[in-house]
Amino acid sequence: MSLGPVMLDIDGLSLTPADRDLLLEPAVGGLILFSRNYESPQQVTDLVAEVRALRSPPPIVAVDHEGGRIQRFREGFTAIPPMRVLGREYDSDPDKALALTRQAGWLIASELRAIGVDLCFAPCVDLDWGVSDIIGDRSFHAKAEVVAELTAEFSRGLRSAGMAAVAKHFPGHGAVVADSHQKLPVDRRDYGDVLDDMRPYDKLIGNGLIAGVMMAHIVYQQMDTLPAGFAPFWIQRELRSRLGFDGAVLSDDLSMKATREYGPMPERARRALEAGCDMILVCNDRDAALGTVKALRDYSNPLSLVRLARLHGTGHVLRESLLGSDEWHQANSELTKWTERPQLELDA
Repeated sequence: MSLGPVMLDIDGLSLTPADRDLLLEPAVGGLILFSRNYESPQQVTDLVAEVRALRSPPPIVAVDHEGGRIQRFREGFTAIPPMRVLGREYDSDPDKALALTRQAGWLIASELRAIGVDLCFAPCVDLDWGVSDIIGDRSFHAKAEVVAELTAEFSRGLRSAGMAAVAKHFPGHGAVVADSHQKLPVDRRDYGDVLDDMRPYDKLIGNGLIAGVMMAHIVYQQMDTLPAGFAPFWIQRELRSRLGFDGAVLSDDLSMKATREYGPMPERARRALEAGCDMILVCNDRDAALGTVKALRDYSNPLSLVRLARLHGTGHVLRESLLGSDEWHQANSELTKWTERPQLELDA
């Protein structure tokens, strides 16, 4: 059974019979976990193992775990600081910031791989234009060249622990005020200005550091009338052709209110796939997920299968071995010490 194009979610701490049936549908290729799916390291390890045992190849198991306010698993995991403070560290000590950023990537990936999770949707490559609350301190920096350097090190850290990097939100979410969870943002800048947001992607792709890109639910009015995740202009022309990206393209969650005017969920899914997405996310709406999976039962894209296969994690260190290692203790100590530094109060 090959990987389908839909990544969806479940409600609880373990699989129900209905969850198992849904995850066995041909159109399903992944599961995204949320805080509601987490109780303890052992519980989530068991949950992931059960999901992976359902089919071959196993579904891609993913989580949003960037650090700061976007960290789904807390108790039993290292608290990772928001990426903005790594950018601030770069302004005073670039070498130290780059080393810490690589450690952060390694620590996130190693702790997630130890429980069997394949993928963390990170790094956030959006520039900090100072206007977006939903991005805010998730951004590394306002300067494209600094974001490129820091996200490169973060991606290297992920990869060294067996996890692929998925950069988001292409072509850039940092210059709009609206939150796409609540409404459709419109970016009115011209193409030349949006190029700044894409420069870090150019560097990451050129250096072969990312295996996936997540699209933004934003209309860039001067270039296209469709949100980027539905727009061949952004996926095919800019990301694939101009930047030369040959990895997996993922939609952001199609349940966000930004996508409501683009039809029922199965129609939104087809729009995204026809535009060039390899995988679409449908979260927090079981009825919509069921309808989408049913509508896409016969969908197949051989190129997408190859791209999605690269998102599976590699290697699997036992959690006990990881937590007993010198490398983990050093990284945990560095990040914890640094996170607790008083200057972080400047974020207030």
